[in-house]
Amino acid sequence: MISGLMNILRACFQPRENRHVHTSSDAGDRQDGLLWYKDTGQHVNGEFSMAVVQANNLLEDQSQIESGSLSLQDSVGPYGTFIGIYDGHGGPETSRFINEHLFQNLKRFTSEHQSMSAEVIRKAFQATEEGFLSVVTKQWPTKPQIAAVGSCCLVGVICNGTLYIANLGDSRAVLGRLVKSTGEVLSIQLSAEHNVSIESVRQEMQSLHPDDSQIVVLKHNVWRVKGLIQISRSIGDVYLKKAEFNREPLYAKFRLREPFGKPILSSDPAISVHQLQPHDQFIIFASDGLWEHLSNQGAVDIVQNHPRNGIARRLVKIALQEAAKKREMRYSDLKKIDRGVRRHFHDDISVAVVFLDSNLVHRASSVKSPNISVKGGGISLPTKTTTT
Repeated sequence: MISGLMNILRACFQPRENRHVHTSSDAGDRQDGLLWYKDTGQHVNGEFSMAVVQANNLLEDQSQIESGSLSLQDSVGPYGTFIGIYDGHGGPETSRFINEHLFQNLKRFTSEHQSMSAEVIRKAFQATEEGFLSVVTKQWPTKPQIAAVGSCCLVGVICNGTLYIANLGDSRAVLGRLVKSTGEVLSIQLSAEHNVSIESVRQEMQSLHPDDSQIVVLKHNVWRVKGLIQISRSIGDVYLKKAEFNREPLYAKFRLREPFGKPILSSDPAISVHQLQPHDQFIIFASDGLWEHLSNQGAVDIVQNHPRNGIARRLVKIALQEAAKKREMRYSDLKKIDRGVRRHFHDDISVAVVFLDSNLVHRASSVKSPNISVKGGGISLPTKTTTT
């Protein structure tokens, strides 16, 4: 039965042959079919491991680790580590835009404030949202469907012993914390999620839109904002933020029957600030494609019980094995399915595991460190997006 389904899907979704390989500037990354990975690297505060597996015909996930100066003046600082996971939907344009602009915006505001703070991060998110709105405005006459492209946005910043977590959407950051009395490493979810499958998020949407009884709708057994989208906060998705982009020539399936006066979705991130402790071992940052198949504690146990080298790739592999098991197929058969068709079995998955060396985490943010930049890759087709 599965083999028959695979044949039908291949016929319907056969990808084009023109392939464009995205790799980071770091020489240590590898591409193995639809899997991209960097098994190990060094950041200002310790080690890291990254992996991305592609399911969509166009990779909609983007990810990055930037370490070193967090301001425009490399010689001034502050110094630290920036981690970003951007889970796009409707296309790759928004997640790519975030990958190109968010960290630069953060560096600009850090320079202006001469320090790292939640306010700096919030301003960087807002500038990125406004930048993408400019892209949509310019492209609307010729490419109106870009108004329906958006992205979740999960960011972590480690600076001067402090961890900042900012999130829009349903990607997740999970801390592994050692309990010295037992030797266990417990999972602590650091990010607040904005998916209306969560009752508190539905209640938030209903309180923000008290006059709209259809603000959240159960459609095909899935809760969705206006029956269209599961997340309540994002970058992009301009068609649900500005009414002038919710009209023809946008596809009818995205157009609302009733006009709206205020944004339905928000771009204001939930930000939390944590003082890192010596028993904080590592943080797993991942798009929801991973968390569909692994629990928080399950992922933490895997990281704790295996070598650091290649741990992000291991997490991705175990998630894919779980995805195959749910479809009653072998992992080896799942690996043979090409991008596009693969999306029927699992989502794009991006993972960054950031280990915390307490000696490095708590040193002064003024200690100069070399700049490191790694961006997750995949097999994709280039798209032309104006980014001015």
